[in-house]
Amino acid sequence: MSPDHESNDLNRVMGIFAHPDDPEFFCGGTFARWAAEGKQITFVLATSGDKGSGDLGMTSEKLVPIREAEERAAATRLGVQEVVFLRYPDGELQPTLDLRRHLTRMIRLKQPDIVVTNDPTARWYGSNYINHPDHRAIGDAALDAVFPAARDHLSFAEHYRQEGLAPHKVQQVYLCGTPQPDVKVDVTAYLETKIAALYEHKSQIADMDEMARRQRENVDREFVLDGPRYTEAFRVFYLR
Repeated sequence: MSPDHESNDLNRVMGIFAHPDDPEFFCGGTFARWAAEGKQITFVLATSGDKGSGDLGMTSEKLVPIREAEERAAATRLGVQEVVFLRYPDGELQPTLDLRRHLTRMIRLKQPDIVVTNDPTARWYGSNYINHPDHRAIGDAALDAVFPAARDHLSFAEHYRQEGLAPHKVQQVYLCGTPQPDVKVDVTAYLETKIAALYEHKSQIADMDEMARRQRENVDREFVLDGPRYTEAFRVFYLR
């Protein structure tokens, strides 16, 4: 796989994820690179991460504004222009028609050329990590919103009839966290930007130095002869 994949002249990007910190952990380097290249990027987060705390004194009501503020700060670090929270309950996400409707509306509203989301087929990674069910759910719902819902004017026809939102056809889909990648994006120049964005997630990362160390040690061995190179891998679909 080449580490120099380009997204050509496609300038509007939407990242659709389940939780705050998902965009940064899964592919923050790619978003930082695209933002530096001038792409307009919107993050759509299905939940506000209201279950993500090991503090027994924390409540979901207190956690929501903390995690939303952390995500907005992280997105700013990457150069992302906008973050939208749909505020579904964390840990309970399902690929329902209601979620598909919300995502279809966002796609029609923002008209992205590229959508980035989780691979819904990734049930686990290796033998020591089970993928979060919300990650699988958001991938399923996002793909169904991209195709065929956002494209077909009679799907959720109220978007056009009541809001004037025309159908929209996404041109490329990037699946992150995929067991079957076919494209790598070289993010060597943006690794430190990704780390800086992750530093904003103070409620989630107990040891920031350890996080940064792991990120810096995650060199792509496929290109070891070219010097240290960092990549993020995707399965990419080119829609007709």
